[in-house]
Amino acid sequence: MDFIKKIIRFYKVSSPVAVNYTEDTQRRLMNFQWSTFLSATIGYGLYYVCRLSLNVVKKPIVEEGIFSETELGIIGSVLFFTYAIGKLTNGFLADRSNINRFMSTGLLVTALVNLCLGFIHSFILFAILWGISGWFQSMGAASCVVGLSRWFDDKKRGSFYGFWSASHNIGEALTFIVIASIVSALGWRYGFLGAGLIGIAGAFIVWRFFHDSPQSKGLPAVNVSKEQQSESTSDSEEFNRAQKAVLRNPAIWILALNSAFMYISRYAVNSWGVFYLEAQKGYDTLDASFIISISSVCGIIGTMFSGVISDRFFSGRRNVPALIFGLMNVVALCLFLLVPGVHFWLDILAMVLFGSGIGVLLCFLGGLMAVDIAPRNASGAALGIVGIASYIGAGVQDIMSGILIEGNKRMINGVEVYDFTYINWFWIGAALLSVILAILVWNSGKKNC
Repeated sequence: MDFIKKIIRFYKVSSPVAVNYTEDTQRRLMNFQWSTFLSATIGYGLYYVCRLSLNVVKKPIVEEGIFSETELGIIGSVLFFTYAIGKLTNGFLADRSNINRFMSTGLLVTALVNLCLGFIHSFILFAILWGISGWFQSMGAASCVVGLSRWFDDKKRGSFYGFWSASHNIGEALTFIVIASIVSALGWRYGFLGAGLIGIAGAFIVWRFFHDSPQSKGLPAVNVSKEQQSESTSDSEEFNRAQKAVLRNPAIWILALNSAFMYISRYAVNSWGVFYLEAQKGYDTLDASFIISISSVCGIIGTMFSGVISDRFFSGRRNVPALIFGLMNVVALCLFLLVPGVHFWLDILAMVLFGSGIGVLLCFLGGLMAVDIAPRNASGAALGIVGIASYIGAGVQDIMSGILIEGNKRMINGVEVYDFTYINWFWIGAALLSVILAILVWNSGKKNC
């Protein structure tokens, strides 16, 4: 029991330091804000390198006969399911935690798991370790969102959230370029090794530069009056009331379902896009990874400017751009999957549209619209509800995709030939359902902070 109490104390929100207002206060606040924002963006991007490493090495693993497509689908889904559960629980925990320690721990553990995976050929052990990685992966986004809520006021949060949301695209691009280059040069085992070393470097960055709260640095709380600052910032009753309000809000649950279908199409490309281009169109690993990386690079642009787009052109409303970019997502998948033959530049165009659309949708459907309508001190809880639905969708996708791909594989003249017909409609259908559900949250209003 003493050990558990020590762990709880270690991860508890930092104690506030008495505020001493000086001429330097505003400058110190700004420095800590930028330090927190940049380390959250870099750190969460490197979370993704550790999460997506498996997606680059699937074809080499199948070719070596280590795992089948169905087994890889199951392994991938294990991460998504543990990640989904972790998104919910760790979202609630992050609201009450020292987010510096919380986020550093998650990235360090998932990096260590990657270091081990290149040496493992056991399906059960590989799936268990990948599932453990998924649980600790879920500490990342919740910590970042809570950090943005603690350090930035309402006027700045949307823009900084949009720029931070580009971190996953940075991680995806690094994975599909850097890790793919390592795999092409040295083999798939070194891909996991490279991802693990990058993750350890990221854990150090987060530990050093990602800060818990303004109060822990002797600064005034953001968006809280001086009278409120004298009160406890971690009052359990207040947290409970705010989190219960999130659980009772039907709009947040609809957003969660909406995001789940969007995540099916998102991870269809992220998890199986390289495999699809290799098996269906004959690209090699490096070229296929390059084409998929285009979506990640364009996603950076879409995500970074998503908040600006909604604020400047739609008066802060997220629903209209969510619908527009949802339709763009559908069009992109149709170009990528339904146009017969090998067309390099058309595949790139499809990934430009897909990445830009998913970038905006991830920012809006994957978090910001829920955070907008949730109480400020329950941002982690709102993200947790959307997160668990999103990654259950991603997990179901990985299992179904693996089964459909292997189930429609034939040997013709000694060559493996894949029929992706059912996969195409599964992925495109999910994107269409996400667009339809977006209409149901058309009039969701902003929260009262």
